[in-house]
Amino acid sequence: MISEAFKFYQIILASGSPRRQSLLKSLGVDFEIRLKPINEVYPKTLQREYITNYLAQLKAEVFKADLNPKDILITSDTIVWLKDKALEKPIDRAHAIQMLHSLSNTMHEVITSVCFTTTETQLTEFCITEVHFKALTTAEIEFYVDHFKPFDKAGAYGIQEWIGEIGITHINGSYLNVVGFPLHLVYKTLNDMVS
Repeated sequence: MISEAFKFYQIILASGSPRRQSLLKSLGVDFEIRLKPINEVYPKTLQREYITNYLAQLKAEVFKADLNPKDILITSDTIVWLKDKALEKPIDRAHAIQMLHSLSNTMHEVITSVCFTTTETQLTEFCITEVHFKALTTAEIEFYVDHFKPFDKAGAYGIQEWIGEIGITHINGSYLNVVGFPLHLVYKTLNDMVS
């Protein structure tokens, strides 16, 4: 249950992702969406959650000057971490196919950081989920890329789409984190902030 204290706050989601918007809406909180372009570049020395923490905080920077005292800004970033390398969004069809071949018959981690920014504080939380794929055939990969066009998704796949349904054998951790927004973490942090 969402705290009554929420009615005194303005929640702002800085994300164009329909998945994140839909998931936040499911919490039953009122929020507005604000979007600003940002160059998502991070120092190459960063690894794992340090990448997503950095990017989630970077996305908040462009909004800070516009925040009011009762605003809570939510920014987020997700990567797929495979063999000590971050897989972000594919740049084209060939890149998406290459990514999915690299994920085939192996385990990777999905890492999401969520940053909560107010005029006085900034708190960043992260969530890690292990995802195991079966051995995917080239035909399966090409069918998925051509029909679902996963160019807006880290690692070139959506767990909630066809490739996830037929290809993922099991996960260890939060399913919604793999979708791109660990709702349990968002819910807890927001309640803690307004309590």
